[in-house]
Amino acid sequence: MSDTQYVIENRPPSVAALFLERVAATPDAEAYRYPVPAARPGPDEWRSLSWAEAAERVYTVAAGLIALGVRAEERVALACATRVEWILTDLGVMCAGAATTTVYPSTNAEESAYILSDSESRILVAEDAAQLAKARERRAELPGLAHVVVIEAADAVPADGDPDGWVLSLAELEKRGAALLAERPDAVRERISAITADQLATLIYTSGTTGRPKGVRLLHDAWSYMARAQAATGLIGAEDVQYLWLPLAHVFGKTLTSGQIQVGHVTAVDGRVDKIIENLPVVQPTYMAAVPRVFEKVYNGVAARARAGGPAKYKIFQWAAGVAREHARTAQDTFRRTGTRSVPLALGARHKVADALVYGKLREAFGGRLRAAISGSAALAPEIGYFFSGAGVHILEGYGLTESSAASFVNPGEAYRTGTVGKPLPGTEVRIADDGEILLRSPGVMAGYHGLPELTAEVLEPDGWLHTGDIGELSPDGYLRITDRKKDLIKTSGGKYIAPAEVEGKFKAVCPFVSHILVHGADRNFCTALISLDEPTLLDWAAENGMAGKAYADVVASPQTVRLVEGYVRRLNEGLQRWQTIKKFRLLPRDLDIEHGELTPSLKLKRPVVERAYRDLIEEMYEGTREA
Repeated sequence: MSDTQYVIENRPPSVAALFLERVAATPDAEAYRYPVPAARPGPDEWRSLSWAEAAERVYTVAAGLIALGVRAEERVALACATRVEWILTDLGVMCAGAATTTVYPSTNAEESAYILSDSESRILVAEDAAQLAKARERRAELPGLAHVVVIEAADAVPADGDPDGWVLSLAELEKRGAALLAERPDAVRERISAITADQLATLIYTSGTTGRPKGVRLLHDAWSYMARAQAATGLIGAEDVQYLWLPLAHVFGKTLTSGQIQVGHVTAVDGRVDKIIENLPVVQPTYMAAVPRVFEKVYNGVAARARAGGPAKYKIFQWAAGVAREHARTAQDTFRRTGTRSVPLALGARHKVADALVYGKLREAFGGRLRAAISGSAALAPEIGYFFSGAGVHILEGYGLTESSAASFVNPGEAYRTGTVGKPLPGTEVRIADDGEILLRSPGVMAGYHGLPELTAEVLEPDGWLHTGDIGELSPDGYLRITDRKKDLIKTSGGKYIAPAEVEGKFKAVCPFVSHILVHGADRNFCTALISLDEPTLLDWAAENGMAGKAYADVVASPQTVRLVEGYVRRLNEGLQRWQTIKKFRLLPRDLDIEHGELTPSLKLKRPVVERAYRDLIEEMYEGTREA
């Protein structure tokens, strides 16, 4: 099956050209908001940049790179957390006709050096002393790295052994750019006008679940298409305020910057995850994007606060959560059949009471103006999606890959369906292969993996169809449901196929303490699970149950905690087919994290890494069993 809604035509050759158009159209309108941390305890001060002010900085960055000798399509690496300087620098790289190589700030020195070397990056823009130190540690492996530009000026300090002029600050780069523009005012515009749609714009290295990361080659046309396609969905408009905290080194965060330039709305930028709860009431976004783990943590946090309020309050929350799910399912089903959202009067009355008791406070926590939240990067458990939907926080699930510039599918506004990733973006084609694999074709699809023609040929057909590696189903009216990763489907020794993500998602909906769960059962005669628990939620419960002050590992190891989780596993199993049920589980002594390599920077579970690390626990669960 193939579905082409319509082609996005007349798009500019690059987002750099689109940026010129935006600045010319609305120079005085607000473009970006960003926090300036307070000198003493207290709320941060938020400042703004108009489009014209942003352009002034972008052009001096671009001119500074030109002054350093950067040519078209040469790589400039960017190792920095999400902040306004990331966006200004990335735009500066594009306006210089060069290509950005993205590097997560959490990437270790060895892998950072690999990315810089493989991409042949000539310049590294480093956020601070920590990022500079990684490059300095591996400088012998990076003979082509001509300069490191440090965003934090105080950290741009040359060290003994640095080549002359190797380290400079972003302010110094902009100063060089301003000097060049004084001599050649049209230097940046000339570079922009010379960019063609088929030039390299970005190299994004997939964090991957196994092996070395691969550099995904995304052309200028991919981002230009993404900008136009996002606007064509009608989901974003000029009056919106976006709260952008996602890692901009990840394709999901990066694609949101192009959509913003197309429509011209305000984006508030702050990548500090620990500030999200504090920032939401200040920013009051109308939309934001997040990964499922954020919604799971919000849900668990609300449930934990209700539990801490005593049995009566927790019972009210559980009742309200049930009403929210029933209301969402009914309203969505009615909309699918009739085109309008309606529910029976009795359900509507219960929902009104629940709204006054629970949902209103939840919406206030999101800033009070949130029209929609976009969820991507991994599957959102449907039960959590239905809860938020019924509470008036509308989560529009989407789908895409680094190899497709992130956004390939998204739920269509009011017609969204929880549990699906919506419909293709305008200009994107989809086909389901005989084995269930999802194939995509669009201008957003990569040109290939950098320097890896054999791997490129494995996933990219000569006629442009991309093999996603995901298994899915299309409804008759074009909604896509992802069932699992092709390589993550497991087959039991009894011959039954199981989608671990489906079981894991259901458990996250029933257990408010879970952080991560990994279902195992390939070539075994039953399924088991490794489970890590959410530390703040667990320790709050521990304090109420005679374990106040105990360390996380001690609480997890207690029989009381095992019995607690056992109850939720039983509830999970009640809703599963016999061959899907979890017969045994083990609680992990700590939560899974990026630092130990168990999660990608976009918080996806690295199954092989976790299974290797905890192989003994897995084998222990199968000891003494006979394989069927």
